Amino acid sequence: MGEIQQPGSNEQAAQARHVHLIGICGSAMASLAGMLQLQGWRVTGSDKAAYPPMSDLLEQLHIPIGQPFSEEHLTPRPDLVIVGNAISRGNPELEYVLDQRIPFRSLAQLIHEEFLVGRESLVIAGTHGKTTTTSMLAWIYETAATNNPSLAPSFLIGGIAENFGSSFALRPTRPFVLEGDEYDTAFFDKGPKFLHYFPDALILTHVEFDHADIYADLESVRTAFKRLVNLVPRRGRIVSFDGSANVTECVARAFCAVERYGFAQDSAWRIVDLAIQGNSSHWRIERAGQPWLQVEMPMIGEHNVLNATAAAALAAGQGIPAEDIQTALQSFRSVKRRLEVIAEIDGITIIDDFAHHPTAIRETLRALRLRYPASRLWAVVEPRSNTLRRNVFERELTESLSLADEVVLAAVFQATNIPADQILHPERIVQALQTRGCSARQLPDVATIIGHLTANVKSGDVVAILSNGGFDGIYRKLPETLRSGQGRAVAP
Repeated sequence: MGEIQQPGSNEQAAQARHVHLIGICGSAMASLAGMLQLQGWRVTGSDKAAYPPMSDLLEQLHIPIGQPFSEEHLTPRPDLVIVGNAISRGNPELEYVLDQRIPFRSLAQLIHEEFLVGRESLVIAGTHGKTTTTSMLAWIYETAATNNPSLAPSFLIGGIAENFGSSFALRPTRPFVLEGDEYDTAFFDKGPKFLHYFPDALILTHVEFDHADIYADLESVRTAFKRLVNLVPRRGRIVSFDGSANVTECVARAFCAVERYGFAQDSAWRIVDLAIQGNSSHWRIERAGQPWLQVEMPMIGEHNVLNATAAAALAAGQGIPAEDIQTALQSFRSVKRRLEVIAEIDGITIIDDFAHHPTAIRETLRALRLRYPASRLWAVVEPRSNTLRRNVFERELTESLSLADEVVLAAVFQATNIPADQILHPERIVQALQTRGCSARQLPDVATIIGHLTANVKSGDVVAILSNGGFDGIYRKLPETLRSGQGRAVAP
């Protein structure tokens, strides 16, 4: 179940159409590479630098990654090139593609053309929770397929779903579950990717200002989501969060049925009796005011309960039996880089979490407080996303990080690429946190951060590493240093 299939013989590979992906190590691009391989393409790719988990996935698939970008990676000439949305004019491979007039597409274009025509498109969108909710919905369909094979889903997820050990699957059945990203599509298409996916049913989790490099303000973000809502046909369904005025505004003019989920008294799918016990969450879902489902899930955090309820609501509305939904959520195993315990060394727990926005950081730290109430909680943050690198959310970031006992802020990633009047000033965050009585400091690089941590962490501490990128290998380097004992403080 969820296994990654390998390509055929070398002779078959030599005869296959050749597709090359520029920027292959992005989460969606790596997943697309695997799907194209299953479709029979010979796949190559390139990137500036490769890092887990997507580099591991591509290695498992035996898909070569050329590093760094070079027009040599386009020899022999591919039949088609997929241009990642992070690739802009000036990239040597893109310039070669344009000069040589090699056919090219965006990721979202190709997904629509190759994989969505004739299928049931089930899209999960929103500022937060997309990846986890997509993984949950795919696992619900996979579980239901045990009794009804026609429900086995194809899926495309912006992360490695642990139940599948993969971020994608391609089946001959109709359901296709995919993460709908609001980020821009390509250098030649600045609209959001999700406008290419034409959902038959849609989950809308949250709508907040994000991606400050491409959206001018919250209104432009809302406009993008309104356009997505406008693509859902009259026969379709939208399941939307009940706790956001922005979400309410975005779905207000939908032509299809809209069902709200959350904690509100009048929600179609209402969460009641929520309790956290150890590593598990327990709650009931009321459907249209009536008892419907008792849920137990081996994950913590109110945000994950909301994600699971949204997935359950969409699945039930599409005809998935309640008992299959219950079984799936009880066995759901999360997503790589979402509250992932990557090491436990001498009583010190190291957590990896994909952090791109102050709200996501807040929910992560709230969940860890519930899970480890007696522990000293460290937040080690790399301002790396195009939103966190800017000063637009300095106040909100301070509020989120104040939930930790110890805060370490790294330097802003590629700070020279941000206009001087927009750049985040970590020292202001540190000063604001210290004023609140929170221990905080800014350190210039990963080596210095590791040195500080190894000298100060103690048994019982929880260290949350928060970044949406490679963070200079800290996920590997910190555990290695702690295991070696180098620079360690004397145990209390």
